[in-house]
Amino acid sequence: MATALDRAALAAILARKDDGTIRAALASCHPYDLAQLLAGLAPAERLAVLAALPPRRAGQVFGYLDPAEQLALARIMPRDSLGALLSAMEPDERADLFQALPEESREALLPGLAAAEREDIRKLASYAEGTVGAVMTSAYAALAPDLSAEEAIGVLRREAPDRETIYDAYVIDPERRLVGVVSLRDLLLAAPGATVAEIMKREVVKVAAEAPRAEAVRLVREYDLLALPVVNGGGKLIGIVTADDAMDVAEREEMRRIQTFGGTLALGGPDLDILRSPFRRLFGARFFWLAILTVFGLVTSHVVAAQEEMLDKALVLAAFIAPIIDMGGNTGSQTATMVIRGMALGQIGVNWADVWRVLRRDLPVAGALGVGVALLEAVLAATTKSIGWDVVAVVGLSMLACTVVGSLFGILLPFAARAMRQDPATLSSPVITSVMDLLGVLIYFGIAWIFLAHLFAA
Repeated sequence: MATALDRAALAAILARKDDGTIRAALASCHPYDLAQLLAGLAPAERLAVLAALPPRRAGQVFGYLDPAEQLALARIMPRDSLGALLSAMEPDERADLFQALPEESREALLPGLAAAEREDIRKLASYAEGTVGAVMTSAYAALAPDLSAEEAIGVLRREAPDRETIYDAYVIDPERRLVGVVSLRDLLLAAPGATVAEIMKREVVKVAAEAPRAEAVRLVREYDLLALPVVNGGGKLIGIVTADDAMDVAEREEMRRIQTFGGTLALGGPDLDILRSPFRRLFGARFFWLAILTVFGLVTSHVVAAQEEMLDKALVLAAFIAPIIDMGGNTGSQTATMVIRGMALGQIGVNWADVWRVLRRDLPVAGALGVGVALLEAVLAATTKSIGWDVVAVVGLSMLACTVVGSLFGILLPFAARAMRQDPATLSSPVITSVMDLLGVLIYFGIAWIFLAHLFAA
């Protein structure tokens, strides 16, 4: 942290109710550290801190708060104070907060904002969630191609306080079409009379506003960019996605994958936070998956119950149900995780060539794994239980078949999700496990009926 100030000391300062004292005490605090301090205060105390800070600094601190905390404060903040705070925030953060506000609050706030800010909010809020346009900011530096290097530096010097970054400036023509990019370093090293058109790079990595936001993350990561320009259908520059915004998107996507693959997020639902999400959301999202798993579990139990005659004749078979069906689920989850990772890294596409490539690569491995665990299970079964070689064969072959089928299922499911334009991570690991439980039971008892038919005939 930038300061040793803690919540107790901040509370003591707030008790004096002196804005000057508050500003002086918090002057050395980084906005992120201030936001962390605010998280432990009562709403009235948070408002007092924000009111005491200079507008731009208050906007920075507010931008570091969690979206839920921002919305809670916005709902109790006086309208004029909220309008001033919105004006001081970064454009993309301002648009996100504006979208989260109730409709009546939006309409009441708009007249208090400058015309440019109102138009900027409408533009940024018009893009669908999940697109690049929804995470871009309009606070970019733009230059005309006919400016000299000296003039361009002067423009950047004037615009710097209101821009997210000036290390890369984007060159646009009179119709605002993106024609190049020039770095601040190149401008400083160029001859003062050289024009921007002579210095700039004409090959610009850019992204469409309607593209998935994951595409922006990929481009920023692969090309090591500080910012990625965003263009509309006509090639006009309308915003940028900064590296820190791309990192935030990547972090949210990773958390979403963890939640969905772990079975703790309903399809299309919001992210869960075990400490902050309300009871209803935590219950609803988790119950969604548990209800699905209950149905699979019920079907599986009916299949097992239907084998009463078999289990009556060979009760020892019941001892191997759990390890055999678990192996299918574990193998399927392992394989699906590797396939999804390959898709995320761009190593695997969505076409039949990639499907066959993955199958050819993984099925021999799955077969070898199946043989290995089948032999291990057969040896353990033979040495720890008094059973015949026919039961040992059933156990070993079932383990082999469940391992191979589980791996095949784990390969094909992510490809099926991508073909349906769904995130493969939403194929929850518990769902894969439950499906393989059912298939494992069918495989196990099917092989048992074949190899132990003589027991049932007797």
